[in-house]
Amino acid sequence: MKKGQIIEGVIERVDFPNKGIIRTEDGRQVIVKNTIPGQKVSASINKIRKGKAEGRLLEVLEKSPLEGDKTGCVHAGECGGCTYQTLPYDRQLEMKAEQVKKLMDDVIDQENRDYQFLGIKESPRQTAYRNKMEFSFGDEFKDGPLALGMHKRGSFYDIVTVENCQIVDEDFRKILSVTLAYFREQNITYYHKLRHTGYLRHLLVRKAVKTGEILVDLVTTTQTDFQGIAGAQMDEVKSTLNNAQENAFAGTEEELLEGWKAALLAADYKGTMTGILHTRNDNVADTVTNEGTDVLYGQDFFYEELLGLRFKITPFSFFQTNSLGAEVLYQTAREFIGDALPSGTDADIAEHGKIVFDLYSGTGTIAQMLSPVAKKVIGVEIIEEAVEAAKENAQLNGLHNCEFIAGDVLKVIDSIEEKPDYIVLDPPRDGINPKALEKIIRYNVPQMVYISCKPTSLVRDLEVLQARGYEVKKVCCVDMFPSTFHVETVVLLSKGMVDSRKVKVDFSLEDMDLSEFKGKATYEQIKTYVLEQTGLKVSSLYIAQIKKKCGLDVGENFNLAKLENVRQPQCTPEKEDAIMQAFRHFGII
Repeated sequence: MKKGQIIEGVIERVDFPNKGIIRTEDGRQVIVKNTIPGQKVSASINKIRKGKAEGRLLEVLEKSPLEGDKTGCVHAGECGGCTYQTLPYDRQLEMKAEQVKKLMDDVIDQENRDYQFLGIKESPRQTAYRNKMEFSFGDEFKDGPLALGMHKRGSFYDIVTVENCQIVDEDFRKILSVTLAYFREQNITYYHKLRHTGYLRHLLVRKAVKTGEILVDLVTTTQTDFQGIAGAQMDEVKSTLNNAQENAFAGTEEELLEGWKAALLAADYKGTMTGILHTRNDNVADTVTNEGTDVLYGQDFFYEELLGLRFKITPFSFFQTNSLGAEVLYQTAREFIGDALPSGTDADIAEHGKIVFDLYSGTGTIAQMLSPVAKKVIGVEIIEEAVEAAKENAQLNGLHNCEFIAGDVLKVIDSIEEKPDYIVLDPPRDGINPKALEKIIRYNVPQMVYISCKPTSLVRDLEVLQARGYEVKKVCCVDMFPSTFHVETVVLLSKGMVDSRKVKVDFSLEDMDLSEFKGKATYEQIKTYVLEQTGLKVSSLYIAQIKKKCGLDVGENFNLAKLENVRQPQCTPEKEDAIMQAFRHFGII
């Protein structure tokens, strides 16, 4: 098999994330993304590494029997979004549940295979479910007219104008159409990623499902010499030019933005236009970065409601993009916590209330839902704007036992005086920093709930958690993103701890012959000795590394990673000296 080779085949299955599997005539497997089980496809081999091949989808030669007669969105095939839109919704749910179950079974310890897999809960809406979209400016083809929408599938540059997108409601579509028509009329250029010239970058639209409030933010560069920008592009292109390049806008930026605001306010919406904003961003990365935001109309926030609580949301603060689905997700997490927290009466909470850590807390949604049944909830979030919103939200909802701290979980939890009785984890897509996870584990709480938006990151972290004594008790998927391959997963973890009556036992070591135990100190004894003698904290992994270095047995499978390419931290020279000192003290060497 060679790069560029064209192959044909039927998709046997699809693994997360979105990896269709073709088996060639010689038995080799090829991964082809953006496919559905049962489709016959053609693909071009574009990557061969370590015996594994990947191909780029060229064409769907035959539909899958699973697809039925559903036609899907008019942008299907061009837009890089909704891969599963031609599948009946019940089949979408089955696929996602199967993918997550396979990942979990591959990583969960053999003795823990009796965990409860509760399947998948559906999204209350299958269309028009998103409360946030980030549209990009560009062109649909080189030197074509201005476009506004989503990236074309497989392209970093080309943009598909998605004026009929089905995962948002008609207010989103109207705002997109009005904005595109206005800037086309004014002949404004988009920011070119290679040349680093141009003005228009992104259009951010957020709309609350419960309140109907709308927030719109135009993201641009600070390159306001519109004629100069167009002239530079004309010199470089030297070809047939569209009107936007020939007749650049001659007014000021203030006049341009006033005209855009007026165009938006003149349109009719089902919701209520709450705020129109302008954000400056000169960062070369193709992401929405806030380098200063001005309010052109209204305010820079809106309100949404979840499970009876009210939340203030700002343009860049994290909030689940499917509001109704978020209620299902958080209700599931609350059910998993269940009996770990008291019944909720003031007397019960006063006597048995727990301290809960909500790590990676965003705008404090989970923290506030747990607040009524906890003694105190402490949220930690790295985005300061989200933390300020969380504080306001708690005050808005009359909750006085929530504390929110801005900072990296890895650094912040060392400064928190309280010790948690319970931990809720809702990290970003890449999962938890390994060093932060070690600190979280050291709290030794009896139960945790882990909420993940990326199952592959989740199972990587579960490997570590299981190695440190936690067992997976329950797993439930929640579909927050119909028509796509994305899925949320909620996991209940429990640590095997004796929770029965305490028994006092008196014994003495004075008359015992301990010679046979010489050289058999436990890992915990070594850790304690190192801490007392040097003030350093060492992990079991570090002790095992130094044992292996000394030629000592650490067990065949000790600390072996179950996933490929997992990098493990290495013991520092300072800690190695301390561990060697402990080995000598206990007679191990």
